[in-house]
Amino acid sequence: MNGYLLTIYNFVNMSFKQIHKTLSFKQLFFFLLGFTTVIQLVIILYNHFTAYAVLSGFEDFFIRLIIGVFLSLLAGFIMAYADLFIIVYLNRSTTWNKRVISRLLAELPASLLVALIISVIFTTIRDLMSPYSNELSNVLISNVLIFSVVNIILVIILEGWLFSIESRKAKETAENLRKELSQVKFEVLKSQINPHFMFNSLNVLSGLISKDKSMAQQFIDEFSLVYRHVLETIEQQVTTLGKELEFARSYLFLQQMRYGESLTYKVKVRAEAMNWLLPPLSLQVVLENALKHNTVNDSAPLGIDIAEEEGFLIVKNKIQPKVSIEGSTGLGLKNLRKRYYLITSQQPLFWIEDYVYIAKLPLLKPDEDESIDN
Repeated sequence: MNGYLLTIYNFVNMSFKQIHKTLSFKQLFFFLLGFTTVIQLVIILYNHFTAYAVLSGFEDFFIRLIIGVFLSLLAGFIMAYADLFIIVYLNRSTTWNKRVISRLLAELPASLLVALIISVIFTTIRDLMSPYSNELSNVLISNVLIFSVVNIILVIILEGWLFSIESRKAKETAENLRKELSQVKFEVLKSQINPHFMFNSLNVLSGLISKDKSMAQQFIDEFSLVYRHVLETIEQQVTTLGKELEFARSYLFLQQMRYGESLTYKVKVRAEAMNWLLPPLSLQVVLENALKHNTVNDSAPLGIDIAEEEGFLIVKNKIQPKVSIEGSTGLGLKNLRKRYYLITSQQPLFWIEDYVYIAKLPLLKPDEDESIDN
């Protein structure tokens, strides 16, 4: 019993939060105040002109309106929240875009049941406060019909209102994500046209041309592969791990031409993981950070381990900070987190353990990709 009550409490609590995340109490109050006032005006005037409940004067009209609006507002809040709970529940199990008939068959009877219960309760309260001149049974039947029609109208308005708010928020979110993605793409592209990387690569190439033309040609080929990969993937939200590792191989080849045997790396990735997905140039950001912030020379060689473990790409390197290190802006890792945010709820992790820097990049299986457009 306690477990059942706890389940109901959790549902009501979560529903309240979800409702007021979309629709504030203030918005709902003023809407219901206007809605119930209009309904009461229509009912009072209709009853008067049909001789069902003739007004004796302005004072009688005013009293009926005040009492009617007060009770209707209370009933309106109860009906509105009951309707909103129904909408929230059905949005989880029976959505409009997939099961229209089932949604109608579920929502219509539920709305009528809410109207029936509330009309009986409030008609009885109204009769106790000020007895009706007509038979209570006749008033009950009349009010049940009125409440039913009013609640159907209320449900339609609430559905339309919530849909309008959600659509506007979805458009705003999509526009913000589009702007965010454009900015991220620009920052990624800018980081790849790094003047230091270009200058160092051209210096290495210049030295190779005079010493080893064959190696110089291979350097040019790998250099072109790096930038071809950048241009091919910059417009994509995700790429395969296989392509990312191929790019990393070319990138590290260029760096090994500069650092020689002082830079080494190992890759341990299962064949089945090669088609798993991650944001393009993710691995390059981690590798670039390792080279940027650590000493790499004959007396302090740097080894980088790249491995796939339980759905993550793990990159490790020993920490051996440069004596005069460049100021770190953290922009590369910040952009990497943004790119992950655009495609999945999982986020990359970075930490230091036993003087080893560890980067943990989530990998998405192709059927688990949450991105909008690959």
